[in-house]
Order: sequence, then C-alpha cells, then structure tokens
Amino acid sequence: MGRVAKSKRRGRTGGGGSPEPVVASVDGGLAELIPDRERPRAWTLLVDGAPQSHVDLDDPTYLSFEYQRRLGHVADLAAEPGRPLQVVHLGGGAFTLARYVAATRPRSTQQVVELDAALVQLVRAELPLDPGARIRVRSADARAGLAKVPDGWADLVIADVFSGARTPAHLTSTEFLGEVRRALRPGGLYAANLADGPPLAHLRAQVATAAAMFPELALAADPTVLRGRRFGNAVLLASDRALPVAELTRRVAGDPHAGRVEHGRELVDFTGGAAPVTDASAKPSPVPPPAVFR
Repeated sequence: MGRVAKSKRRGRTGGGGSPEPVVASVDGGLAELIPDRERPRAWTLLVDGAPQSHVDLDDPTYLSFEYQRRLGHVADLAAEPGRPLQVVHLGGGAFTLARYVAATRPRSTQQVVELDAALVQLVRAELPLDPGARIRVRSADARAGLAKVPDGWADLVIADVFSGARTPAHLTSTEFLGEVRRALRPGGLYAANLADGPPLAHLRAQVATAAAMFPELALAADPTVLRGRRFGNAVLLASDRALPVAELTRRVAGDPHAGRVEHGRELVDFTGGAAPVTDASAKPSPVPPPAVFR
C-alpha cells in the first residue's frame, strides 16, 4: 500500500489571491505542484525536482511541455478527428494526456496505470479529473498493469514512465514491447517518451528494440538532441501499419520549439547498429545531468 500524500498546502489561494504551491510526500519522493503564473488554473508537477507534467484545468487541450505536445500530435493522428479511442497510459503524472484525449475525443475510454498510489491520490485531490471523462486510474506497476489489458483492446498505448527521472529497465525490452503489441489492436499505435543524452546509446538501443517488434517506426525530437549535443526527450512512435509521417513532421516542425522527425533509412542509420534490448540485458535510462532541471 502506498504512502498517504500529506500536503503542506492544499493548492488554494493565498492572502493575495494567487494559488500557492502544494508540497507532498509521495511514494516516489517529494512531489510539488507549482502554479503557472500565466494561466490561472494551470500547474506543473515535479517529483524530486524533476518536471513530470503540466496541466491546465481550464484548457486540457493546452500542452506546454515539448514531449507532451508531440504525444498530443500522435493522439490526434491515431484516428480521424473526433473519433473516440481506447487508450492505455503507462505512467500517470498529472494525467495530462488522458485529459487531452478526453477533451479532443469525447467518449474515449482510457486506462491510466501509475505505480505511485500516493501521487495518484494527490493529483486526484488537487487537480481533479472531469467526472464525466471515461478515465480509469489503476495504481500498479506499468508492465503488470499492461498485462491485464485484453488482447487487441487499445488503439493507442502511451508509455511515459520515470522513476527517479529514469525509465525502469523492465520497460525497455523486447519482452515489454511484446506485451504492448499484444494489447494493441491491428493498426494501433505505440508512443514512448524517452530521455537520453550524448552518446545516445540508450535512445539508439530503444529504436533498435522497437524495430525488432514493429515494422514501422518514427522518432520525433529536438535536432540538438538527435545530434547528441544535449540531454533531452524524444518521442518514439511504432506500429504495424504505415505511419502518418508527413503530417507528424509538419506538426512537429510547427511547434513553438520546432522538432525533427526521423523515419525510414535515416532512422536505421541513426541506430548505428545498436542491438535490441532484452529483459536479460535491460538497464534503466541514464541519469539526467544536474543542469537539466535548473
């Protein structure tokens, strides 16, 4: 059973009428909800100083973080506009992407799997979900929760799981992706938020691992990250069907912080001969440099 989150503040307004930060002890460390001074009911979630999510309760279609915008593009392109989706979110954070899908695709059915039960409790209390949204939140390990998803149930599986700012090893292997593929319907999409820096060994291995399990891949990231010049996030997209690469490329290039999409031969070249990761060889993603969160 997870620790109970105990907030020093309840996120209400202070004497001057401005929201105050919420600080709480959760299973994964120290959680902070920091109010966005430019958006009245928007908050950034940090755990042990690492930014996890940004959510605007007044406008759940607003995606602030670069990687969240790219995952939002994937959700937009998973089916024709407005069509309800069945989505599995591995990693909960502040439920930003689940809120986004619920707002952009009403009547979607979503499952969120988040290991940190105390974090789930905190987010539910301070940033409540729309009671009309079909979002089920389960406190469980991501891989164990995925194993309970029926075969072929999901149109989209989104993996955004970090423990201590690192992706756990057991979520990086071909065996894990075998479970993802089992849960996806034919033509479904898998999207993963990955973090790495020079020399990009983890990111290259993750692309090679996905290539061993899915015939179609694309990778979206800041060009400086793809060139190995700094630590950052990349969104990996995989499917058993042709991907909407042209439209994804257009959208990613038009973001406030323009990104690039690699696909086909360029993506094969990017892997540089990296070998797929198995459960036997899996390691967590690298520790981010301290300067990343300053």
